Amino acid sequence: MRVKVIWPLKFVYNMSEGRAAGLLVAMRDQWASMTGMAFMFVSTILIGLSVQPIYNIPEARAFGEEGASKGAFVALELFMIGIFTIVIIWLARRGLEFFIKAIVLFALWMSLFYALQPYVALMLYFLDLDTLANVAILSVAISIGSIYLLHRFPEWYVVNGVGIMVGAGVITLIGVSFVPVLIIGFMIAAAIYDYWAVNGSKHMLELADTMIGLKLPVLLVAPKNANYSFIDEDDSVMMDKEIESSSMDWEDPVPHIKNEGGDTKGRDALFMGLGDIIFPGMLVISSVSFLPQTGGEVTYFSAFGVMYADSLTVAMGTLLGGLVGYFALMTQVARGKPQAGLPLLNGGSILGYLISGYFALGMSNLWQDITFF
Repeated sequence: MRVKVIWPLKFVYNMSEGRAAGLLVAMRDQWASMTGMAFMFVSTILIGLSVQPIYNIPEARAFGEEGASKGAFVALELFMIGIFTIVIIWLARRGLEFFIKAIVLFALWMSLFYALQPYVALMLYFLDLDTLANVAILSVAISIGSIYLLHRFPEWYVVNGVGIMVGAGVITLIGVSFVPVLIIGFMIAAAIYDYWAVNGSKHMLELADTMIGLKLPVLLVAPKNANYSFIDEDDSVMMDKEIESSSMDWEDPVPHIKNEGGDTKGRDALFMGLGDIIFPGMLVISSVSFLPQTGGEVTYFSAFGVMYADSLTVAMGTLLGGLVGYFALMTQVARGKPQAGLPLLNGGSILGYLISGYFALGMSNLWQDITFF
């Protein structure tokens, strides 16, 4: 009886030890790309936070001041995301990539314009040229030039540069448009949808491959080596190379990484959809926009206005929680299987919001009265 109890336990222990060792090997092999992706995650949110004071006005909110607390508008946003996904996949399956690229590039240009405008105005201010016309003309010129460069030369660093600024613009415009309670509801619904779309229907993987094939910056790219070229990447990264956990070989638990013989298998870069950054970022921006403006004034965080210590503390706690979720996500991504990012990223951000909010403001100040209409 003693042998029957001890041997299975020893077997389970050794198997778990093998899994842990394999995971550590995978993480070590990919630390540079994972760190680079974390840097882009933080940079996108911080850039959005830096321009938040410019857009934290009723006129800049997507549905006005009253719409910030109405759940129907969040439901509309979710509905539009679903429609957009269906349309893009429908166009891709019919070979109408031109229309996909035209739609996405126009949307990217608009977001890029809003993200660049404050920095263009600041630059022109120091040059004593900050007239409204000059700011508008230069912002349009830079944003159009960036999109044209992306179209002509979609290398990974161009895609990332445009993607970071686009992401910053989107999180700012949505973050100032909804109170945190609605943003959290939005994040939970999106996380459930993302899990189903990646692990259930898998249409999110098809959508990702479409965007990779078209070289569009609706995702960020973190190469694993200096020789990587996004231009040469094919359009079947997610679907064809998915590794099923049921066939995992724990003597070679991460077959997508470079082995001792030098052969490289699987993906040569990490990919993260902009949505995986936008949703945590929205809660960061919403925190400093709608939570009580108490505590000392903070003037060094943004060149465009004043923030307040308590709400900024909650925003930083939310960002930190998102980073914890990110590193938890990377332990799964390291195994080489596409993962739904939003459950962990959104979950970490929401938890960070609640914990930091409890200590900085108290739980009662984290709730906002909302209505559906």
